[in-house]
Amino acid sequence: MKVAIYGQSFQKEDQLCVEELLDELKKLDASIYVEENFNKLVETITKEQVKGTFTQYDGLDSTFDMFVSFGGDGTMLRAVTYIRDYGIPIVGVNTGRLGFLSTFKKENVRKLVTEFEAGHYTIEERTLVEVELDSELDEFNGLNFALNEITVSRKDTTSMITVETWLDDEYLTSYWSDGLIVSTPTGSTGYSLSCGGPVIAPSAKSLVLTPIAPHNLNARPLVISDNTQIRLKVSGREQTHLVSLDSRIADISNGKEIRIKKADFTIKMIEYKSESFLKTLRNKLLWGEDRRN
Repeated sequence: MKVAIYGQSFQKEDQLCVEELLDELKKLDASIYVEENFNKLVETITKEQVKGTFTQYDGLDSTFDMFVSFGGDGTMLRAVTYIRDYGIPIVGVNTGRLGFLSTFKKENVRKLVTEFEAGHYTIEERTLVEVELDSELDEFNGLNFALNEITVSRKDTTSMITVETWLDDEYLTSYWSDGLIVSTPTGSTGYSLSCGGPVIAPSAKSLVLTPIAPHNLNARPLVISDNTQIRLKVSGREQTHLVSLDSRIADISNGKEIRIKKADFTIKMIEYKSESFLKTLRNKLLWGEDRRN
C-alpha cells in the first residue's frame, strides 16, 4: 500500500490523529510519503516512518493507493492541485470547521485505514472545470482547473461589473452584478450555496451559474449540462477584474474572453459508508432536525 499525506498547517492538538494514522499504516507495512513542507512541520512524528516526500510538481504518480489530506475543505481544494490527473483516490481528515469535502472525523482516523483495507468505501468521480484565456501569460501556472468553482468578480471598487455570457455559442444574458460563479456539483455546497445556488448531488452531470449580488432581481441560478461550453466577457469601470479557481486568484484585463468547460479528467473521492454525502448534508445543514424551542 502506497500512501501520500498532505496538510497546509499543523496544530499541536492534531498530533494524536497523525500518530494514529501512521500507526495504522505501519501495521499494513505501507509506504508513506509526506508533502515536503508538511513533513517539516511534523518531522518529529514521521522521522522514522516516512519513505519519501513530494511536492506539487514532483514525487507523485498513479501508483499511489490513497492521498490523505489533513485540514478543512480549503486544504482539500489545494490537495487537488497536487493530485491533478494522476487518479489517486483522496480522503480528507477534518481538522478544520465546516467539512463538506474533508468529512472524516479526526477522532476516528484509525478507521480511515481499517475501513479502506476492508473495502468499506466507494470511489466517487468528481467533475472539475477548467478555464482558457486568450493570453500568452499563464496566470495559473499550468493549474487551470478547479474542483469547486471558477468565479469572475469585481476588483477594488464598489461598482458592479457586467458579465456577458454565452452557452455553446448562444448568447444567454449579461449579468450586472458583483460577479458570476460557475460551480461544479462538488462546489454547489460552497460559494455558490452562500449566493443562493442549489445543492447538487455530486454524481449529477451538471454545472450551475450563480450570479453574485445581481442588480437584476430576475437573475437566478441556472443549472446546465456539464458538457456546455461557457464563454464570458467582463466589462466595468475598472480596467481589470478577478478570476479565481477555488482559492487561486488572477488579475485579468477586462474584455478578455474567458472560456470555461468541464475538465477532461476527474478527481476520485473516497466515500466511506459511515460518511456519505447525504449524511454530511444532514449534519452540516441540520436537515431533519426540529429546531423549534
